Amino acid sequence: MAINILIVDDSGVMRSMIIKTLRMAEIPLGDIHQAGNGQEGLDVLGEQWIDLAIVDINMPVMNGEEMIDRMQQEPEMKGIPVIVVSTEGSKARIERLEHKGAVFIHKPFTAEIVRDTINDILGLGENDES
Repeated sequence: MAINILIVDDSGVMRSMIIKTLRMAEIPLGDIHQAGNGQEGLDVLGEQWIDLAIVDINMPVMNGEEMIDRMQQEPEMKGIPVIVVSTEGSKARIERLEHKGAVFIHKPFTAEIVRDTINDILGLGENDES
Protein backbone atom coordinates (compact mmCIF):
# COMPACT_ATOMS: atom_id res chain seq x y z
CA MET A 1 0.00 0.00 0.00
CA ALA A 2 1.56 3.28 -1.12
CA ILE A 3 1.11 6.14 1.33
CA ASN A 4 0.32 9.65 0.10
CA ILE A 5 2.06 12.09 2.43
CA LEU A 6 1.76 15.84 2.94
CA ILE A 7 4.81 17.57 4.42
CA VAL A 8 4.12 21.03 5.83
CA ASP A 9 7.17 23.05 6.87
CA ASP A 10 8.25 26.60 6.05
CA SER A 11 11.80 25.34 5.38
CA GLY A 12 12.34 23.77 1.96
CA VAL A 13 15.54 22.22 3.30
CA MET A 14 13.63 20.52 6.14
CA ARG A 15 10.96 19.26 3.72
CA SER A 16 13.74 17.74 1.59
CA MET A 17 15.32 16.15 4.67
CA ILE A 18 11.99 14.61 5.68
CA ILE A 19 11.51 13.19 2.16
CA LYS A 20 15.02 11.74 2.22
CA THR A 21 14.35 10.25 5.66
CA LEU A 22 11.10 8.67 4.42
CA ARG A 23 12.96 7.06 1.55
CA MET A 24 15.74 5.82 3.87
CA ALA A 25 13.09 4.39 6.22
CA GLU A 26 11.70 2.38 3.31
CA ILE A 27 8.18 3.71 3.79
CA PRO A 28 5.97 2.60 0.85
CA LEU A 29 5.60 6.07 -0.66
CA GLY A 30 2.89 7.16 -3.05
CA ASP A 31 2.61 10.87 -3.83
CA ILE A 32 4.48 13.34 -1.67
CA HIS A 33 2.94 16.80 -1.47
CA GLN A 34 4.59 19.82 0.12
CA ALA A 35 3.35 23.05 1.66
CA GLY A 36 5.18 25.98 3.23
CA ASN A 37 2.60 26.81 5.93
CA GLY A 38 -0.62 25.56 7.47
CA GLN A 39 -2.91 27.39 5.05
CA GLU A 40 -1.11 25.90 2.04
CA GLY A 41 -1.34 22.52 3.79
CA LEU A 42 -5.12 22.86 4.17
CA ASP A 43 -5.37 23.79 0.49
CA VAL A 44 -3.53 20.59 -0.47
CA LEU A 45 -5.71 18.52 1.88
CA GLY A 46 -8.79 19.94 0.14
CA GLU A 47 -7.51 18.91 -3.29
CA GLN A 48 -5.53 15.67 -2.82
CA TRP A 49 -5.97 12.27 -1.18
CA ILE A 50 -3.59 12.33 1.79
CA ASP A 51 -3.01 9.36 4.11
CA LEU A 52 -0.66 11.13 6.53
CA ALA A 53 0.37 14.73 7.29
CA ILE A 54 3.80 15.57 8.70
CA VAL A 55 3.60 19.09 10.10
CA ASP A 56 5.96 21.62 11.69
CA ILE A 57 4.61 23.84 14.46
CA ASN A 58 6.25 27.23 13.98
CA MET A 59 5.45 28.61 10.52
CA PRO A 60 4.27 31.94 9.11
CA VAL A 61 0.70 32.59 7.91
CA MET A 62 -0.77 29.61 9.83
CA ASN A 63 1.17 27.49 12.30
CA GLY A 64 0.88 23.73 12.66
CA GLU A 65 -1.36 23.82 15.71
CA GLU A 66 -3.85 26.09 13.94
CA MET A 67 -3.75 23.76 10.93
CA ILE A 68 -4.55 20.76 13.14
CA ASP A 69 -7.44 22.69 14.73
CA ARG A 70 -8.85 23.50 11.29
CA MET A 71 -8.42 19.87 10.15
CA GLN A 72 -10.48 18.71 13.14
CA GLN A 73 -13.32 21.01 12.07
CA GLU A 74 -13.55 19.45 8.59
CA PRO A 75 -15.22 16.01 8.42
CA GLU A 76 -13.13 14.92 5.41
CA MET A 77 -9.85 15.96 7.10
CA LYS A 78 -10.29 15.12 10.76
CA GLY A 79 -9.45 11.43 10.32
CA ILE A 80 -6.08 12.11 8.69
CA PRO A 81 -3.24 11.12 11.05
CA VAL A 82 -0.80 13.93 11.89
CA ILE A 83 2.83 13.69 12.96
CA VAL A 84 4.27 16.92 14.31
CA VAL A 85 8.02 17.20 13.69
CA SER A 86 9.52 20.13 15.60
CA THR A 87 12.20 21.41 17.94
CA GLU A 88 9.39 22.57 20.23
CA GLY A 89 10.34 22.17 23.88
CA SER A 90 7.17 23.30 25.64
CA LYS A 91 5.63 20.31 27.43
CA ALA A 92 2.29 22.11 27.62
CA ARG A 93 2.21 22.65 23.87
CA ILE A 94 3.28 19.07 23.13
CA GLU A 95 0.57 17.74 25.46
CA ARG A 96 -2.00 20.02 23.81
CA LEU A 97 -1.02 18.65 20.37
CA GLU A 98 -1.18 15.06 21.62
CA HIS A 99 -4.66 15.70 23.04
CA LYS A 100 -5.64 16.79 19.53
CA GLY A 101 -4.51 13.38 18.26
CA ALA A 102 -1.11 14.35 16.86
CA VAL A 103 2.02 12.28 17.46
CA PHE A 104 5.14 14.29 18.27
CA ILE A 105 8.66 13.65 16.95
CA HIS A 106 11.51 15.89 18.11
CA LYS A 107 14.06 17.26 15.63
CA PRO A 108 16.62 15.92 15.03
CA PHE A 109 15.14 12.51 14.24
CA THR A 110 16.31 9.24 12.73
CA ALA A 111 14.86 7.22 9.87
CA GLU A 112 14.04 4.46 12.37
CA ILE A 113 12.00 6.80 14.59
CA VAL A 114 10.06 8.08 11.58
CA ARG A 115 9.50 4.55 10.20
CA ASP A 116 8.35 3.14 13.54
CA THR A 117 6.04 6.10 14.20
CA ILE A 118 4.42 5.84 10.77
CA ASN A 119 4.08 2.06 11.09
CA ASP A 120 2.40 2.50 14.49
CA ILE A 121 0.03 5.22 13.32
CA LEU A 122 -1.01 3.50 10.10
CA GLY A 123 -0.81 -0.06 11.43
CA LEU A 124 1.69 -1.14 8.78
CA GLY A 125 3.35 -4.51 9.29
CA GLU A 126 4.31 -5.99 12.58
CA ASN A 127 7.53 -4.69 14.10
CA ASP A 128 8.99 -7.47 16.21
CA GLU A 129 11.41 -6.34 18.90
CA SER A 130 14.76 -8.11 18.65
